[in-house]
Amino acid sequence: MEYRFSMLANKLKSSMIRELLKYASVPGAVSFGGGTPDPETFPRHELAELAREVIEKEYKYTLQYATTEGDPELIKQILILLKRVYNLDGLLPENVLITVGSQQALELVGKVLLDPGDYVIVGDPEYLGALSAFRMRDARFLVVKFEKDGPDLNQVEDHLKRAQRENELSRVKFIYVVSNFQNPSGITTSLEKRKNLVELAEKYNVLIVEDDPYGVLRFRGEQLPSIMNFGGTDRVILLNTFSKILCPGLRIGVVVADRQIVRKMVLAKQGTDLCSPSLTMRLTARYLERYDVLEQIKPAIELYRKKKETMIEALKEEFSDVTDAQWTDPDGGLFVWTTLPDVDTMEMFKYAEQRKVFYIPGEAFKPYEEPSSSMRMSFCLPSFEQIREGVRRLKQAYLDYIEAKGLRCR
Repeated sequence: MEYRFSMLANKLKSSMIRELLKYASVPGAVSFGGGTPDPETFPRHELAELAREVIEKEYKYTLQYATTEGDPELIKQILILLKRVYNLDGLLPENVLITVGSQQALELVGKVLLDPGDYVIVGDPEYLGALSAFRMRDARFLVVKFEKDGPDLNQVEDHLKRAQRENELSRVKFIYVVSNFQNPSGITTSLEKRKNLVELAEKYNVLIVEDDPYGVLRFRGEQLPSIMNFGGTDRVILLNTFSKILCPGLRIGVVVADRQIVRKMVLAKQGTDLCSPSLTMRLTARYLERYDVLEQIKPAIELYRKKKETMIEALKEEFSDVTDAQWTDPDGGLFVWTTLPDVDTMEMFKYAEQRKVFYIPGEAFKPYEEPSSSMRMSFCLPSFEQIREGVRRLKQAYLDYIEAKGLRCR
């Protein structure tokens, strides 16, 4: 049978990350691939107790359909958390939408803002999930390089100026940025750049989509104000998730935006899944009501800090003799971005596979397909010993690769 798929379906490609992570189940493998939280950080006992309680006592809500906007009890707790984390005042329930994870939030942003051929300003490298969601809408990417303190704002303005000259500025729908500990690079956008980004957005009348799934996972330094603190809901859409600070299985994502945008996203969500699961929303609400999630997450933050330091130490030990080898040392989050000279990390992957160590090649995070000498390495799931052993194997895979290519270790 030859099925008549849509043009969109015919363009769909499998997620490189999902495909590569299949290898991670190989016995004896060390995987730096997925941004998967350590299961030992999940508050399973507290959630188990609450789950029984909310099913038995609140079954009329938890086992029934919910409103598309989300559980009012959860939205109430989220507004309290937004005040504590971001010091955002004046938000109303109408400014909040609960989604099935932040990936659905990204997909809904694309649905309500992008027409085929519209432009989105994105970074290089950029979060693959966002790129995938925007590609679903046939968006065109205006790419800016990342500097040590965030996106290159000169390149951002160059894109906006060019679009203005070509009478295409109305088709530049938003600037997308993961503001804290960016996935995949680990880079945090500086305070000055956050302010300047809002100034550019106001000057050229474009929106900013601020994605902040990792901001609470800070190991060192002071927390920076969110971009929304400077631009407000008029200029900024803030996305967040409980996947990294509670557990991903609950699939709770959050959109904070102007009520007009939220309303459009509600209508789009109705055509996607009608509503998020009542049970996981109310379970999350009661957890936030009974426990201080910001206190509860502190042991996990300390664990991730130590794991990150172990990875940095192992990289220094193994790759200090490789000239121009570089890696980021993030102040939080889950990822280290490692760059090796004269390497295509997609090609090198087969040598890593032979050594049973896995990473995500940098090519996966390119807005347009092109080779990359970088790789994303997640430190959150492997044990300390696995981190050290995995980096040792990575060095061997690198040596295998340059030998096969006839290159010289430099």
